[in-house]
Amino acid sequence: MFKPKVPTMPQPTGRITPPTIVEPTAVVQHTPQNPTPLVAPTPAARPTVQLTPGAVIALVGGGATVVLVVGAVLVSMLLAVAITGASVAICALVIRSLIASEGQHR
Repeated sequence: MFKPKVPTMPQPTGRITPPTIVEPTAVVQHTPQNPTPLVAPTPAARPTVQLTPGAVIALVGGGATVVLVVGAVLVSMLLAVAITGASVAICALVIRSLIASEGQHR
């Protein structure tokens, strides 16, 4: 029951091809008669980024929008945690009061 069983494959599936025999070949190095001097490639001219006043205003406006949205999300998450904590504390006080009042009535 606890011995692992290794699956056996009685017959291989698919096509069986004989192994290919690879014969080594000789490597011959060829040296050129007239070596050409290496020339460093010239870097391609990249276009420079030019910020127009409209683009700067758009970037500042977009950044301010992102900051305001992220701030609103974080504040709402903090408010949700605070409300949840306050309601759990109120529930704990009510349950404690019920348990204490039941012990006095007996």
